[in-house]
Amino acid sequence: MYLSETRSSDRARAAGPRSRRSLPRAAVSGTVLTLGLTSLVTDVSAEMLTAVLPVYLVTGLGLSMLQFGFLDGLYSGATALLRVVGGYLADRFTARKLVAASGYALSAVTKLGFPLVGASVPGIGLLLAADRAGKGIRTAPRDALISLSTAPEHQGRAFGLHRAMDTVGAFIGPVVAFALMRLLSTDRGTAYDAVFVVSFCIAVVGVAALLLLVRDPFRATRARPDGVSVRAGLRLTLRPVLGRPSLAALLLGLATVSDSFVYLSLQQRTDLAIGWFPLLPLGTTGVFLLSAVPLGALADRIGRRRILIAGHLLLALAYLLLTGAVPLGGRGLIITVLALHGLFYGATDGVLMAHAGPLLPERLRTSGLSVLQTSQAFGRSVSSVAFGAVWAACGPVTAVRGFLVALLVAVAAAALLLGVRRKAAATDPVAGPWA
Repeated sequence: MYLSETRSSDRARAAGPRSRRSLPRAAVSGTVLTLGLTSLVTDVSAEMLTAVLPVYLVTGLGLSMLQFGFLDGLYSGATALLRVVGGYLADRFTARKLVAASGYALSAVTKLGFPLVGASVPGIGLLLAADRAGKGIRTAPRDALISLSTAPEHQGRAFGLHRAMDTVGAFIGPVVAFALMRLLSTDRGTAYDAVFVVSFCIAVVGVAALLLLVRDPFRATRARPDGVSVRAGLRLTLRPVLGRPSLAALLLGLATVSDSFVYLSLQQRTDLAIGWFPLLPLGTTGVFLLSAVPLGALADRIGRRRILIAGHLLLALAYLLLTGAVPLGGRGLIITVLALHGLFYGATDGVLMAHAGPLLPERLRTSGLSVLQTSQAFGRSVSSVAFGAVWAACGPVTAVRGFLVALLVAVAAAALLLGVRRKAAATDPVAGPWA
């Protein structure tokens, strides 16, 4: 349902079948397209930083794997609770666009801080925390806008298209970072600084795109909508419709190795030259870009649970290859692992949001999605610290083996948690695509 097409009460907007019949029948709305364009530009900036950050911290600044694991965990989700805060504020004041814009702006400003703090680990930690705080604040309002502007039966397709557009930016970002590193290779410090400054400039364009192009269907108001409160959010969290997916997201996040460690593992196993490191994310991104929309549409047809589980099994296969259990090395190992990594994201990124969104009341849609995202982010934050500690103590192969076992256990648990919706599918037209 386009949010601007109704001034009905919150009770009417959360009414279920009657409200769903007023949703647009088109698979993709203008809101999804404009948000996708905003994410595209923003991700060029974000992925420039992501592409160089591991090698910058480990090789450029000489951080240990334990230190990097701590910072990567901070980057992945130490500010996860701000997702809940952002979701609550967006629902309370019906100002999803403004809350999202504040998150984008905060992340943009942090890019200029890296050249200033130098090799200071606390300084880098604060910048990473601020950057992820911005992401935490903006993600739930953005996803809520996508969910609320899309019919339930098209959620997977809409999120898939948004993630695909987002991934175009993620594909361009490492290319820009690589080009800057190559052009300024005679002075590594200057090259890194150039990446950070250009990343900031592009991030500013992303904020402008959000403010100018994305139409906020809700009017910001100081009046709290009926039923929007901390207590209502907590009650929603305890319900199986949100509690079970959140627990599944937490378990899967705890067993997921961060992208940075995947790329560092590949670099060490293949002795890839440092100058080529920023291009590794392009393999993941390219496959993700090609697979996000088809897999999102497939999830709508055959079941989001099946696609989610299959995606994590593909990730487990990538971990198996990184352990050296299969005699594959060099270019073949890089191509295969990055392809599996990209398919994993194509099959999972957005699928949980596509499932949970239509099942949540509209007045609490942002808050509910923020809880789901917080569970996943917290799990991945703990995962990064644990993986870095095991790598430092026992080496990368042992670390990957341990997480491979943990991932298989988490997948089995998640399949059980999410499988309970099968009975509801027979009578619930919204739950049906999840069965």
